[in-house]
Amino acid sequence: MSRLIASRKRLLRVRHVQHSQAVGALLQARDEAGQIEDNARRIARVREELFGDGGETIGAVLASKRELASRLERAGRQLDGALYDANRRIDERDAQRVVADRDREIAGRLKDKAHAARETQHEARLAALPSYRRMQNKGSNEQ
Repeated sequence: MSRLIASRKRLLRVRHVQHSQAVGALLQARDEAGQIEDNARRIARVREELFGDGGETIGAVLASKRELASRLERAGRQLDGALYDANRRIDERDAQRVVADRDREIAGRLKDKAHAARETQHEARLAALPSYRRMQNKGSNEQ
């Protein structure tokens, strides 16, 4: 029975580590998505500031600003795609975390069940001992 309990404890430790890794992966995916969102906001802000001044501009400067604005727009669209992928990874990592948490809980229940079985077996052995000892004690008292 001790081997079973040791095995269950080992399984529980493995499941706990797996859960910790899944939580770490989820947090990392969330950080990546946050960074992408921050970059997208910064690009949008730069694009808005590009045409902020209302003064007179030379045609060449206006053309270069329009070129830069179109490049910033493309970069923003690419970041939208990257953000979608990052959010998908977050969902996948969260699903993995849920599975790891469920496995960890199952391993904990298995360990508790093995402990209970060992206690039941131990109590049954103890219950068997007193009747045998009572018979020995009766025999020694009668002599």
